[in-house]
Amino acid sequence: MKILVLHGPNLNLFGRREPHIYGHTTLAQIDQQLAALAAELQVELATVQSNHEGVLVDFLHEHIDSAAGAVVNPAGLTQHGVPLHDAIKAMPFPVLEVHMSNIAAREAWRAHSIISPAVKGTIQGLGPLSYVLGLRGVVELARAARAG
Repeated sequence: MKILVLHGPNLNLFGRREPHIYGHTTLAQIDQQLAALAAELQVELATVQSNHEGVLVDFLHEHIDSAAGAVVNPAGLTQHGVPLHDAIKAMPFPVLEVHMSNIAAREAWRAHSIISPAVKGTIQGLGPLSYVLGLRGVVELARAARAG
């Protein structure tokens, strides 16, 4: 079973960008944690990070027939990523939205996600644990969907 992990714009700067909000964990460390968990859960991961929305949309399209689920941190596309929203809605598998920070507790403009209506659920505010719980959750949802 293949699970997709999509990291949006500027997330390559985790560990350096606003550590008082995002902490000191790097994206490479998050991906290592997810790879270890994927091995434990016996699933394959396909991961991408891009600062360009079209790359994320293309990644979803590329895997539409081969993936069983996805974890997406849309980052700065959370509030304005209409093409990403539409691509997620087109996927035949469960998608979970994750955020390292609690977007509802930050600037007012960050609190609204246009991605949330397109996904099965959202996990936020738990730092790297948001990703870990997102992966665990989407694997469970994908397995339940396959069991029928």
